[in-house]
Amino acid sequence: MPRKFAPGDWVKLKGRASAPQMKVLKYIAKKDAVFGLIDTDTYLKCVWYKNGERKLEVFHQNRLIKMIKTGGLFKT
Repeated sequence: MPRKFAPGDWVKLKGRASAPQMKVLKYIAKKDAVFGLIDTDTYLKCVWYKNGERKLEVFHQNRLIKMIKTGGLFKT
């Protein structure tokens, strides 16, 4: 399965309007508890901040959508 994102991309969980915008840190190896297989091309470690606290979590790339940074006159 091809990689959908690159480190530094801004992403969000699909289907969740209130989900935070997260930054992709890197793809990581994910080990399956039952089969012991290692998957290095589909799991991402992402970071975001909530109330000044740094949060890290691993997500499958199919659960995420890329956010488009359009720039513009005003910072959001």
